[in-house]
Formats: sequence, C-alpha cells, structure tokens
Amino acid sequence: QVQLVESGGGLVQPGGSLRLSCAASMNIFSIYNMGWYRQAPGKQRELVATITSGGSTNYGDSVKGRFTISRDNAKKMVYLQMNGLKPEDTAVYSCNAYSIGRNYWGQGTQVTVSS
Repeated sequence: QVQLVESGGGLVQPGGSLRLSCAASMNIFSIYNMGWYRQAPGKQRELVATITSGGSTNYGDSVKGRFTISRDNAKKMVYLQMNGLKPEDTAVYSCNAYSIGRNYWGQGTQVTVSS
C-alpha cells in the first residue's frame, strides 16, 4: 500500500513562508512524477506545482515566482517551499504521485494565510 504523508502546513501571516513536505512509501520513488495540488473551500482542486522524474518543474500561474518544488529521491521526499504567501493561498495542499497506471494522493495539509 503506497502512502503519501504531507506535513508542514499551518497558520502564517501574509508575506510569510512555509515549507511543505511529502514523505512517500513506494519502492521506486524516482520513477514517479510528483506534484502539489490545492483545494480551497468551494473551489475546484488546482495545480500548484509538479516535478517530473527527470526533475523538470511546472507551476500554476498564481504561484510562479513565489513557490518552489523540489525532490530528494534518496529520501523519497518532495517539498514545496512557499514564499510571499497571500490570503488566497489558503487551502488544503495535497501531494500526488503519478506513474503509468498508478496515481496516488496524500490526505492533505491545511495552509491558512491570515493576519
């Protein structure tokens, strides 16, 4: 059973930073494309950032220049560094792992940006 466990969420003031972590349990982590998605109350889930097995990254327009995704294949971890947080970044952030025929989600971690 593959597990993705997110951590690092919390309450932060506007302009602040948070670093989310996702710990994965699959045997061959390096072949998976990894991503962070978020869902705010009453809104559809949206792409935040993805990183391929080869290390190529892609970001949602609303977070470009503020968020950075990275991965550590040896530790089976993926990270999301979030800087310049805005109230509209408030959402549940979920980790995703995708490979051919396989798609896994974590439970999510709440990020709240408020003064």
